[in-house]
Amino acid sequence: MNISATGIASMSTQLQQGKVAESAQLLVLKKAIDIEASSALALLQTMTGNLPVANSGNLGTKLNVAA
Repeated sequence: MNISATGIASMSTQLQQGKVAESAQLLVLKKAIDIEASSALALLQTMTGNLPVANSGNLGTKLNVAA
């Protein structure tokens, strides 16, 4: 098996470029996940908001359970 120095250098360069590309893709993915998480949190906060809780009366204060 005859491997030239230029072949080894070429393979090394290709591997390094692949690692750099993989790192960049991973950073983009992590950033997208962070943005998605913050968007989901904002959506949940707008849905729940400051809703009043029923403290008195018959509506929303009692739970009837029958087994």
